[in-house]
This record gives sequence, structure tokens and C-alpha cells, in this order.
Amino acid sequence: MANYTSQRCLGLVGGLGVGAAIHYYRELARAHEARGSVLRLVMVHADMSHGLAFVRAGERMKLAQYLAELIGRLRAAGGEVAVIPAVTPHICAPELTEISPLPLINILTATDEALAARALRRVAVFGTRFSIETGLFGQITRAEIVRPQPAEIDLIHTIYMHLAESGTGSDVERQELSALARRLIDRDHLDGIILAGTDLSMIFEERNTDFPHIDCSRVHIEAIMAQLFAESEPS
Repeated sequence: MANYTSQRCLGLVGGLGVGAAIHYYRELARAHEARGSVLRLVMVHADMSHGLAFVRAGERMKLAQYLAELIGRLRAAGGEVAVIPAVTPHICAPELTEISPLPLINILTATDEALAARALRRVAVFGTRFSIETGLFGQITRAEIVRPQPAEIDLIHTIYMHLAESGTGSDVERQELSALARRLIDRDHLDGIILAGTDLSMIFEERNTDFPHIDCSRVHIEAIMAQLFAESEPS
């Protein structure tokens, strides 16, 4: 029989890429089922265009306040820990951590730990322009981040935003990014690529990713599961 009481209730901020929220929902449900447990989840829908306007304007505190309001609604609905299934909003992670009504499970902290565990010391970022050009907002400390050339950043950002806004991806987009990844690894002597956008999970899976990489969403989901069940594990 499934265990309904073994973990805390997760609050998920959806809408910052609908496909990403669906991916997290599906994978977290599967991970719970594999443990003989049932996912306890509440979700709120954010306005992606509203959030991106704050990012583009560099208004990190306003973005943090907007996300904190949404997290407050999650807490009111029973959420005990919060997750933002998107990388770009973590530009305001330091500010948000200070005012969030719930503790956050930070995707960039999980990524930093995964880079250290796999000894990937020189990497490039695939994600939004904001993530790439800021080197994941300076929140990665375990690896050197090498920036692609401007035209390459344009390509990555364009494909990523199409994934985020449409909620769908194609083999053509995957092949374009895969070819670029291999080229960057060879040209810039990289150890791998950070797939720093949860919407990239719509086109990249372990079986079809033919270059060394860290998938932010995968390591984030693993970190979420570890924290949700930490209090219920036998000592």
C-alpha cells in the first residue's frame, strides 16, 4: 500500500515554462511511485511574461517579491517547501531566499553540487540568454563557465524560448543544439554542457544526449526527492 505520510507537501511554482512544470510533475510522480509513496503537491501558475519583464529590466527585488507572493499562496494551500522549476527566475535567488514564505530547493545549488561530484570543471551553459551571459548569475562556484560566441548564444536562446513558450520541441531543435554542444566541447576544450533550462527536458533525455552534460532538471528533481524524504529516512 502506498505511503501517504512519509514526506512533506511540495509547492510548485508553475507557468514559468508550462512544459517544464509538466515535466517536474510527471517525474516527481514517477519517483514517488517507485518509492511506494504518493506525491503531495500544490501548484500555482505564474505569468511568464510578467516574470521575464523583471528579468530583462534587472529588477531582481521585484521579481523576488512577485515569486514570494506566489509562494505565499502555496503555503496557504498546504505547501511546506517550494520549488521553482525554471533556471532564469533564480537570478533573484539570494533576494527570494530572504523573503520566501517557504524554504526553497535551489536548482543552481543542486547543479553546483553535481558538477563537483562529476568533476566537470570547464563547461558551457545552454539556456536563456540571461542564464548564459551571466554564467548562471554567478551562483556556480565549482566550475569555470565558458561563454559561447554571440551568434551561438542567439541560437540557444531562440530555441529555448520557443520550447518555453510553445511547450513543445522537435528533433531538428535537438540536433541543432547537439551539434553545437559537440562543437563547443571540441573548440573550447570543455568537460561538458550544463543543460540549464528545464524546458530542454522536452528534447533531451539521457538516451539521446550524445555529449557530456549536467541536466539541471534531473539533478534538481533528485535534490527535491532527497529533501522531501529526509525527515522520514531511518537514522
